[in-house]
Amino acid sequence: MYAIARELLFKLTPETAHELTIDMLGVGGRLGLPGLLFNTPQQPTQVMGLTFANPVGLAAGLDKNGDAIDGLSQLGFGFVEIGTITPRPQPGNPKPRLFRLPEAQAVINRMGFNNKGVDYLVARVEKARRAGVLGINIGKNFDTPVERANDDYLLCLDKVYTHADYVTANISSPNTPGLRTLQFGDQLKSLLDALAERREALTQQHGKRVPLAIKIAPDMNDEETALVAATIEQAGMDAVIATNTTIGREGVEGLPYADEAGGLSGAPVREKSLARVKALAEALSGRLPIIGVGGITEGKHAADLIAAGASLVQVYSGFIYRGPALIRESVDAIAALKK
Repeated sequence: MYAIARELLFKLTPETAHELTIDMLGVGGRLGLPGLLFNTPQQPTQVMGLTFANPVGLAAGLDKNGDAIDGLSQLGFGFVEIGTITPRPQPGNPKPRLFRLPEAQAVINRMGFNNKGVDYLVARVEKARRAGVLGINIGKNFDTPVERANDDYLLCLDKVYTHADYVTANISSPNTPGLRTLQFGDQLKSLLDALAERREALTQQHGKRVPLAIKIAPDMNDEETALVAATIEQAGMDAVIATNTTIGREGVEGLPYADEAGGLSGAPVREKSLARVKALAEALSGRLPIIGVGGITEGKHAADLIAAGASLVQVYSGFIYRGPALIRESVDAIAALKK
């Protein structure tokens, strides 16, 4: 069924297909239609103090504004992460900014955190039925100076805190100028300390402690990964998500659109993401959970990330190419690994 839908969607421009899919899932979710066609594979997994129906989730970026929470959750995901959201609405980068590379099962995007703002997202979450675990991914506006980035993250955290099961700070998108500098040194420590302090205040205010995850890039070496892991652990964060898209072009050389600017995701990022998960697992020795994401186009790849040290996985580009079948296939592969 999905193969037919994909053939039709791939006749449209990538962004038009994306928007149409979100609209359809939004309507379908309100009617409960995906739930009639799919069920959620059960493999309960405890991470960050939360119970996930299964360890396979949807990565942030597909549903930036929370318009299709119910439809997506009804496809079988163990958890859904929405966003990246920013304090103020912003249009993102000029179009075209999303490119398919089907020969490599890959996508290049330079969306630039296009979204309708945190207040819109919160309103959408309030209307959703909220089946399963919901993560909300937060970032900074493109025109907020890096030295004031903390303000944007804290504002978003304040707004989404009572609506999220966990919150992810996206400090690794290559499409917002300067954002990746937040991954290192004093800037990383400053942001994480600010998030931890604000989380403590919000916990006291609302009587609810919401886990915080940090999403990192694949484009670092093992030494850098260990330093980042140590800072994340010392700040009292609850998980690391590895990884975001890559600025590299290994595996797509010579293909149409391969030279477009932006982050590359899908099959070509698999080895980089797997390497970062392994490096994090070695640096953290189980003290902090890892959510593996990047390059999952079949169930085996999800199991590989779990075997490398991840506790949960997320899919995005593989889901675009494979559809809901990838969810169950990944859950089954992880279950077989654990037998």
